[in-house]
Amino acid sequence: MSVAAEHISSVFEKLERDLVKLSSKQTAASVHNFRIGASRVQTLFQQLLPESDRNQKKLLKMFSRMRKRAGRIRDLDVQLAALRSLKVSQEPRRKTHLMNTLIELRTEHEKKLRKVLTKDEVREIRKRLRRAHKDLRVDQIRDPLKTARQMLAQVARPQGAPTAEQLHRYRIVTKRARYVAEFAPKSAEAEEVMAQLKRAQDALGDWHDWLTLEHTAAQRLGDVHESSLVAVLHNLAGSKFRRAVSTLPMASPAEAPAAKRMARHSVPASADEKYSGNVASSAA
Repeated sequence: MSVAAEHISSVFEKLERDLVKLSSKQTAASVHNFRIGASRVQTLFQQLLPESDRNQKKLLKMFSRMRKRAGRIRDLDVQLAALRSLKVSQEPRRKTHLMNTLIELRTEHEKKLRKVLTKDEVREIRKRLRRAHKDLRVDQIRDPLKTARQMLAQVARPQGAPTAEQLHRYRIVTKRARYVAEFAPKSAEAEEVMAQLKRAQDALGDWHDWLTLEHTAAQRLGDVHESSLVAVLHNLAGSKFRRAVSTLPMASPAEAPAAKRMARHSVPASADEKYSGNVASSAA
């Protein structure tokens, strides 16, 4: 068997539990766990199955609005964590003001998320999750490791240093490729692939967290010439950028043709995962 059936069951069951926890309380952990679980199911449907059935499409549509609103909260949570970890003497009052602003924004987005977490909506999603799990044809699932490598080949490293926009695309694809690889049965090869992807995902995520905080701070405090705190964040984000570039996974040139075919049929990134000059949402 080219996929780990027990992992598939675990993903569906854990996502249902995480959804219930999220509907009860929107903590940093419950928001993060829900987004990861929903992303894993989305990746399974869109990357490993030949096509999605009606129930799967409906399920992803119902998840979309929740994930987007949860993503806003997740972005604020990682910014708050980064800001709390920043031990600098520059502009302590401005740092406190920025912290309070992020907390207020989180409260606002938490209210918006609660509006879509109705009892009826949660009940319907749980029912559809169970149906999707029951109806899933394991024999139709593509080889996870091969698919992960093909996904990485879609964003083959350019000549020279990548731009922030290119690095953002790497971040999204690397994250999805890791979720895909997780469906492979345990083996030395699978462990090696996932270790490489995790190393890159962690570094890329760390860079994105600090970049997001830098942009937020600059919007409220001014640029690097107007705020010493923003200047510190800018330097930190630059350092994280260089580290992230050094961890980028390499895809085999032989897999590039298959990756191009996959790219023509893949679903584009959701609105909250696109990069357009401003930092995108999708911290999970």
